[in-house]
Amino acid sequence: MGALSHVVVDWGTSSFRLWALDRAGHVLGERRSAQGLAASGVEGFETVLESHLGALGVGDGVPVMMCGMVGSRSGWVEAAYLDAPVRLDELAARGTHVPSAHRLIRILPGIAQRDPAHPDVIRGEETQVLALARRGHSGLACLPGTHSKWVELRDGAVEQFVTFMTGELFQLLRERSVLAPALQGATPVDPAAPDFAAGVAEALAAPASIGNALFALRAGWLLADRPADAALARLSGLLIGLEIAGARARLGAMAAVTLIASGPSAALYRQALAIAGLAVPDELDAEDCVRRGLHEAARIAFRLERVTP
Repeated sequence: MGALSHVVVDWGTSSFRLWALDRAGHVLGERRSAQGLAASGVEGFETVLESHLGALGVGDGVPVMMCGMVGSRSGWVEAAYLDAPVRLDELAARGTHVPSAHRLIRILPGIAQRDPAHPDVIRGEETQVLALARRGHSGLACLPGTHSKWVELRDGAVEQFVTFMTGELFQLLRERSVLAPALQGATPVDPAAPDFAAGVAEALAAPASIGNALFALRAGWLLADRPADAALARLSGLLIGLEIAGARARLGAMAAVTLIASGPSAALYRQALAIAGLAVPDELDAEDCVRRGLHEAARIAFRLERVTP
């Protein structure tokens, strides 16, 4: 590995991830914390950043490239949205400057779609797609999460994208809806569970009936004492299946999709996409893509010579 070149940060609503990199993008050090926007707003964004840099021995003058909600209206400095379609190298070149006495800091802008019928925004996940563009990828990518994104990438540009609140709906229904008692004590969803597959298939076949299918989880618990594990697996399958059905409705016919995911969601989406008949020719780790995308953005914005890893 080479000498320290720059630092990249993924700073979200509830989390902070920082990597110190050499010019080729190799990780020399990293820091993680739960100092998301709320905590950092109280402590001071620059105070939080510099404390982590100090812990790694990063001195003044080392530039920092950031992405995520740190660039939102409630973040450190707002990085205004760029309108789709937009080239990802342009996204990197137009990062927002953050005033600092210690170093050069940039925040990547998000991307907006301003169609009144289908307004949409993406902030943070576009960095993962930037890593795809670096690989010369074109086509459709699925990025599961609290707010899942389906992004169409063509010749280094984001052509269009669609957001689904799948992860947030799952948590709300599990914890705060009338379904909550039926799901208490459930273990994490097994992608191979028959109830998960059944939920995906049902949502794909009849997305308009999803409200009825969800309430049936409560009825099954009340009338047949349906196990919590089975109910939770079906809930997960229904919501992910609904997302895939929605993506088809908005983006048209599709045969393959690149999956960018980490943790348990990767296996769940891989299984759901297979049930939907969609090939997954490439599966990438989401965190790795964030780091690589930020490195590519730093290379462009800070005019760093490209070095082969």
